[in-house]
Formats: sequence, structure tokens, C-alpha cells
Amino acid sequence: MLSLSQTTGYAVLALSCLQQCGCDLVLAKDIADCTGIPLPYLLKLLHAMGKAGMVIAKRGYRGGFALARPAEKISLMDVAEAVDGKAWMPKCLLGLDECSDERQCPTHHFWKIQRQQIEAKLRQTTIQDVAEHEARQARRRLGQCRAPSAGQGTAKTVAGRRTARVGPTSTK
Repeated sequence: MLSLSQTTGYAVLALSCLQQCGCDLVLAKDIADCTGIPLPYLLKLLHAMGKAGMVIAKRGYRGGFALARPAEKISLMDVAEAVDGKAWMPKCLLGLDECSDERQCPTHHFWKIQRQQIEAKLRQTTIQDVAEHEARQARRRLGQCRAPSAGQGTAKTVAGRRTARVGPTSTK
């Protein structure tokens, strides 16, 4: 299955974390905690995204990282190209070097259309979209842990999972 690389996925999560924070500068350690990305790996990603103009960094006391431009101006395609290079998506679905409009493989026409659609979607989808999605997901998870109404008992939560109800319950 074709997908963005894990490295690109991590970069998207890191940028989304920077957007959600709303702070001026965020420590790399805090981004790592927010995303679950190992700190040394995260630092390499932040450096690559800094070179691509997506992230700014300030060293020293009160230092950290921030988005270099608004989240709605950073597309997923920008991130993929910054992390994996401009030619990250294969030209040929079958991996043939000589596949082109003049010398087509059996999947050439299909892949050409799909590739254009994928690229268009990645150019449309921004870090702002990802951050909003992550915020909605967090609200949903919190909503599942809300206290039930009176008479229903309460749910115990262990490691973020809802378990058995304890307390008074109605048995009709």
C-alpha cells in the first residue's frame, strides 16, 4: 500500500503539535512528549524542516521551536518533499525505470491519474487541518471518559481505557 513514510508522518505530528501548542517557542523535549517521537530522531526532523523553511529554532535560554509560517500555509506535500525529497512518490507504480507516456507499463494510465489526485490532496491538506483533526480526536477521547449521569455509576479508567462500571446501577 502506498503511503507517506513514517518519517513524514512523524514530521506532520511534530508540526501539528507546534500548531496546537499556541506558544511562541516549544522545547524539543515537549514536542517529543506530545508526539511520542524519540528525541534524537525528532531533532533531525526539526533540523530538516528548518532548512525547508517550515520551522524556526532559537537556541539557549528561553529557546525552542516554532512554526516559521502559519499552519494553513504548510501542506502535507511540503512536509513530504522536505523530509523525503522532491521525488518521494514513485513515477511508476510497478517501479520500472523506463515507464513513461511513450513507453507505458500496464498500470501507467491508472497510476498517472491516481498520482495527480494524491498530489492534489496532499497540496490541499495543511498542518492546520491535521491539528484540528487531532484536537477533535482528543475531545472525542475525553468525551468517552465523562462521568455518567446520576444513578448510572462511574466508569474506572485505566491507562486511558474505560473499564467496568462501579457504583449504583439501575436493574430494571
